Amino acid sequence: MSTKRAGEKNAPFRSGFVALVGRPNAGKSTLLNACMGEKVAITSPVAQTTRRRMRAVINTPTSQLVIIDTPGLHKPKDALGSELNKSALGELADADVVAFLVDATKPVGRGDEWVAQHVDRADAAYKLLVLTKADIAGPEQVAAQLEAARALCRFDDELVVSAREDFNVDSFVELVSAHLPEGPRWFPEGMDVDATPEDLVAEFVREKLFLHLRQELPHSVGVLCESLEYADDGHASIEATILVERDGQKGIVLGRGGQMIKRVGIEARRDIERLLGCKVYLDLTVRVAPQWRRDEREIRRLGYGSED
Repeated sequence: MSTKRAGEKNAPFRSGFVALVGRPNAGKSTLLNACMGEKVAITSPVAQTTRRRMRAVINTPTSQLVIIDTPGLHKPKDALGSELNKSALGELADADVVAFLVDATKPVGRGDEWVAQHVDRADAAYKLLVLTKADIAGPEQVAAQLEAARALCRFDDELVVSAREDFNVDSFVELVSAHLPEGPRWFPEGMDVDATPEDLVAEFVREKLFLHLRQELPHSVGVLCESLEYADDGHASIEATILVERDGQKGIVLGRGGQMIKRVGIEARRDIERLLGCKVYLDLTVRVAPQWRRDEREIRRLGYGSED
């Protein structure tokens, strides 16, 4: 097989799957968005924001990267947490390249060691250590974090990035592309993500809930897009349901006089209109579903976790 890399003259076409793995809030979704040059994955300061596996496609003349944003690996406390771990570990097992993200601002700990054990056992031919959030970490902190992260497992290479400052994002894409196997385009060139519009609608609504209610109840919140229909005049009508576990949580989501849910709807609609390219009417309903995070059927219906 040829050893020429992407960008070299007469280079072979390379394609494959790149799994972004790491602890919650390591910066996986932020890096994915930076690689895409647009927002496709939701982000928030809340741990375990990512619940849906997201596959984003980056096409170059000589390669196709399918970057997989996975839920943060963590010690699960309920069925939802177990499903999220199962989803992330499943992607890790099947990836051609594994990028292990470590937050430059937080000490490397037992959680990182646990993730590293799974990375070390993965069959991927190329394993990359990615130190994230370099824009808010000093040089000495970055150096210390790199040294600690190197000891976690065997890595083929390492890279320091800042997705928010666009530092080394292109280098990440180039480096990963060069280590993909030779292969075909797995997805058509016009396809950016493998999520449906309904999936993305639900995610944008959930992101706004996480951003505004992160101290109150974010992990008890789930969102399902019930319908998305286009009218003759071109606008989209959307109905989405917000799930909470208790009546008191429903009151928090609604807010005094309905102000919170109105705020969430206005902010989510902006992202949805950008996504769909048209005006949007968004109808949000809040429903109490006791213990939904312990109900595997409800978790799967919401699209969270693994796909058996």
